Amino acid sequence: MGEFVNLTVSDGVGTIRLDRPKMNALNVQVQEEIRAAALEATANDDVRAVVIYGGEKVFAAGADIKEMADMSYADMVRRSGPLQSSLSAVAAIPKPTVAAITGYALGGGCELALCADYRIAAEDAKLGQPEILLGIIPGAGGTQRLSRLIGPSKAKDLIYTGRFVDAAESLSIGLVDKVVPAAEVYDAAVAWASQFSRGAALALRAAKEAIDSGLGVDLHTGLEIERQQFAALFATEDRSTGMKSFVESGPGKAEFKGI
Repeated sequence: MGEFVNLTVSDGVGTIRLDRPKMNALNVQVQEEIRAAALEATANDDVRAVVIYGGEKVFAAGADIKEMADMSYADMVRRSGPLQSSLSAVAAIPKPTVAAITGYALGGGCELALCADYRIAAEDAKLGQPEILLGIIPGAGGTQRLSRLIGPSKAKDLIYTGRFVDAAESLSIGLVDKVVPAAEVYDAAVAWASQFSRGAALALRAAKEAIDSGLGVDLHTGLEIERQQFAALFATEDRSTGMKSFVESGPGKAEFKGI
């Protein structure tokens, strides 16, 4: 698909693979290729869940600072919107997503990981938002997604100090959800994603939309979002299949078609 970012599909699991040596720096080209891969993963019905992966050595070490260093205020006013929206395209994939984190996930790389529903990190991984050390702040969702994930106090600590967080601390504060040996990260992410390869795709989509949309509104509005998503699923074939299978054979035996 792209020079540095590609989408491959196997057994219902799509992998968005970053491959820009040496550190998967997120220059403008990579950002736009991430957007293209996310849109393709969204549109491709063969993709039922998505892994975001940077390879065995590094997830993504952040933005391309050499490219950014000479940009003016006017330049960044024009670019900041597309920068945010390129990663938000990953967050908007209406399917389960998991970040497979090896090596470093820093700055924009950490922000990319935050766009996933679930994060699996290598035992030696390092995560962080070190933008403050460059005299700036996170600009691709870090101040917003990080605080929603781990709470404002912990997010402020990481963003104010710019310090790197190891895998053990990342797990303890909820920045990642699982830690495995480095050699097992990708396989563990595929195993997590594979749970959904034959799942009820429209129900999974509804669950994700209800949770994500509900985070930004008051409880009353969130409950209304849930109610509408819940009721809408009664128009799907998978709902009929799932309930009939439950009554006849018990839970967990339905064969869903994703319609």
